[in-house]
Amino acid sequence: MALFQQQPQTPPAAPPAAPNHPALSAQDAARAQQLVARIRNRFSGTLVGQDNLRESLITTLVAGGHILIESVPGLAKTTAAQTLATSVSGTFKRVQCTPDLMPSDLVGTQVFDFSTQRFSTQIGPIHANFVLLDEINRSNAKTQSAMLEAMAEGATTIGGQRIPLPKPFMVIATQNPIEEEGTFNLPEAQMDRFMMKAVMTYPTPEQEVAMLAMLTRRGSDTIDPTAVTPDVVSIPDVEFLRSAARRVHVADPIMRYAVDIADTSRGGGPKPVQGLASLVRLGASPRASIALVRIGQASALMAGRDYVIPEDLKRFAHEVLRHRILLTFEALADGVTADQVVDQIVRAVPVP
Repeated sequence: MALFQQQPQTPPAAPPAAPNHPALSAQDAARAQQLVARIRNRFSGTLVGQDNLRESLITTLVAGGHILIESVPGLAKTTAAQTLATSVSGTFKRVQCTPDLMPSDLVGTQVFDFSTQRFSTQIGPIHANFVLLDEINRSNAKTQSAMLEAMAEGATTIGGQRIPLPKPFMVIATQNPIEEEGTFNLPEAQMDRFMMKAVMTYPTPEQEVAMLAMLTRRGSDTIDPTAVTPDVVSIPDVEFLRSAARRVHVADPIMRYAVDIADTSRGGGPKPVQGLASLVRLGASPRASIALVRIGQASALMAGRDYVIPEDLKRFAHEVLRHRILLTFEALADGVTADQVVDQIVRAVPVP
């Protein structure tokens, strides 16, 4: 008589299936286009030209990321950021970054209340739906670390207490070029957290004349974006745009195309760029391929499509990659720019 009876082996449990998002309907696509058109209408009364910057801002908003805007002073970086933030009926805070700005000035701190003999938490301006960090590269390294935690985790820590940030949460940061005096290089880890980096250029003479005409009609050099038009989208509308973008179909060849672009920047890819090692010392991280797909979904939604095409990725390849590629000292000495490297990468990668 057997003392131990062998139990029948049960097959291992199958891993839970990933939730399938419902397909994007034609009604949802039409509603998304209407909402985007309302946001674009806000820019028509505050910004002349800079259509690429406007599309980059709106696409980043729909994709659910953060954006960094770089240009020399006087090109309306702050005006563009304020226009996007005030086009949504959420909370908006503007922080002017300076070298003496401390993390507590941004995140918040604990204050002792003598009446109750207890500490009370006072949250800082980072706790808003839209946060404009003006001239972010003028803040010190400690403050930049506090910004990184908020951007990466969607929460802050005050006195050991973790406080989640409101949703949606978006950081719109501006910076002057590094060669300007009194600036600090942003660490690579924080640069990688920005989904896109937009670079503004000088307007054409015709656009500058149109800008002067708009200023004279308005009678003021300054502008209140909240007084442009009362037509703003709501927080639920933004959440709808972001959820709708996630339901845009991404085919396997498109995903492979995004990975090939990022891999080519690291010296790999199906058709490696000759001599890239002498130009790039650090290629784009996998977060770049994630950003390309998310931006592609948002771009397709804004165009009224429920599927992503290669042009959606190529259109914003420079904005997604330019701050994630670190050039060698030899390339910098020869005057090579990151945009030129991205051009070579996009040309080399076969389009599906």
